Amino acid sequence: MRIVDSILMELDQEAATTKRVLERVPGDRLTWKPHGKSMSLGQLALHVATTPGDVAGMLLSDEFEMTPEEFTSLPPQPETLADIVRAHDEGRAKAKQILSGLDDAAATAMWTLKVGGAVAFSAPKIGIVRSIVLNHWYHHRGQLSVYLRLLDVPVPSIYGPSADESPFAQAGRA
Repeated sequence: MRIVDSILMELDQEAATTKRVLERVPGDRLTWKPHGKSMSLGQLALHVATTPGDVAGMLLSDEFEMTPEEFTSLPPQPETLADIVRAHDEGRAKAKQILSGLDDAAATAMWTLKVGGAVAFSAPKIGIVRSIVLNHWYHHRGQLSVYLRLLDVPVPSIYGPSADESPFAQAGRA
């Protein structure tokens, strides 16, 4: 078994959960913000949708350079929920394709992010997959579930029952 194989299984499982969360986003509220400093609902949902594919794409080389403006820029404002769901499906496919191509040597090779010419950090590619492709993704998905709650949208089960949905009730074990 390659180092990346368990990550690919996790990506599939978590992408299905993420899609359920994204499908709950009310398409008529995409510009809503819980606070002036927050991303809009649409921007956050698009960020959740695109993170795996975008970050995996950065791993195609051993170094990735961004300007300070790119590093701190917000995602664009999507037009529709369909755009967000499509971006999720495309990002999942892109991440799977790229990560599937990592043998153990490539997965353990060092990767460096530079911002404005300065090294922001370096880590083995598999560490970037864990910390940014996955953990960063989960962090923002959790943030998105709070946005849904604030909008009084039923929050789907993510790792167990939510106040609105129980996977155990669906299995007849409520």
